[in-house]
Amino acid sequence: MGEIRIIGTAHVSQKSVEEVITSIDEWHPDVVAIELDQGRYLGLKQQQKNPEINDILEAKNFTQLLVQWILAYIQRKIGMDVGVEPGAEMKAAIVAAEEKNVKIALIDRDIRVTLHRFWASMSFFEKAKMVYALLGSIVVATKEGGDIIDIEELKNEDIVTSAMEEFYRYSPGGAKALIGERDAFMSYNLIGLASENERILAVVGAGHKKGIEGYLKDPKTLPPIEPLTAQVKSRQWGLIFGTIVTFVFAILLLAILFSGVGWDVLLQALVYWVLIHGVLTFVFTIIAGGHPISALVGFVVSPLSSLHPLIAAGWFSAITEAKIRKPKGSDIRKIMEAESISEMRRIPLFKVVLVAALANVGSTIGTFAYFIFIFPILGIDPAVLLAQGFTNLWTAITNLWPF
Repeated sequence: MGEIRIIGTAHVSQKSVEEVITSIDEWHPDVVAIELDQGRYLGLKQQQKNPEINDILEAKNFTQLLVQWILAYIQRKIGMDVGVEPGAEMKAAIVAAEEKNVKIALIDRDIRVTLHRFWASMSFFEKAKMVYALLGSIVVATKEGGDIIDIEELKNEDIVTSAMEEFYRYSPGGAKALIGERDAFMSYNLIGLASENERILAVVGAGHKKGIEGYLKDPKTLPPIEPLTAQVKSRQWGLIFGTIVTFVFAILLLAILFSGVGWDVLLQALVYWVLIHGVLTFVFTIIAGGHPISALVGFVVSPLSSLHPLIAAGWFSAITEAKIRKPKGSDIRKIMEAESISEMRRIPLFKVVLVAALANVGSTIGTFAYFIFIFPILGIDPAVLLAQGFTNLWTAITNLWPF
């Protein structure tokens, strides 16, 4: 069994770059194992093919894309502040290994699998907390004259352990997918490499070092490999929420219809459903920087899509926006290289994805706002209306089908 030496790095640390180069020069490993998958490896070497825009639109994972891009932006912004490109230590490992004709092994899980499992493993409240934290991080990252971050402190074992424990408390499901599962996956690959090579130098983020070392010390604790790459069934919160909304809206209309308040009140309830959803979707699409036509499509579709649990207004606004802005596959690289959020917002593909996400936010807020404010708007006591409506409905049913 070969010897495995692990370097725990910070991804925007110059000292990590130097440590990687020195270790390869002095230790002469047979293999340099890197915390990358094929896609990220080709991305670092700028050999990755541009994705098809239709594939991105058909996947409809707009919120996941936004989270991924914002996380990448925050890391890149930190790197710009300290003068080190994110992933510089991985690049250094690749270059040094190639110069010395040392084999390179990509040991990390496919980033698409990781992101899918990360998003699918989190509860609704974990996702909400993460989005809130990301918004706060953007403010901090873009603020001028802030405190200088000591990147080297991020590799301190006590700080790393504390950060990992906090992550698991904050989002158990997300932390497991992003950290724990990848620790196990990379450990499997390192054990495989050690069975065929004498010296393996592993270059991984500091947050993975302790977990991998634990698995290497006691491989019997490793979980089965198959579930680590399987697709996770997402919690069908959207389907559940949409079904509940449809049911509640139908009950409301029935209550109004049989309460005796009049057809004009029922018509007003329907009109306000259209206006509240349509206006909020329109406004949020414009906030995202969407074209007025995209916003208008959202206005028209939102009142109907909010009643259908399997479709969303943002999808239609995004498709319209894509027809107008005509994003290209090369926009992905522009997004990854943008130095500010405002610069990202000018890139067509980012704008399309942002339109989709915010249009859906507007439609969802519209649903909550409708049920909260519809009775005050109509000037009706909900308790009286519901009681009278269901009483009259039951009377009508028993008259038709007497029990």
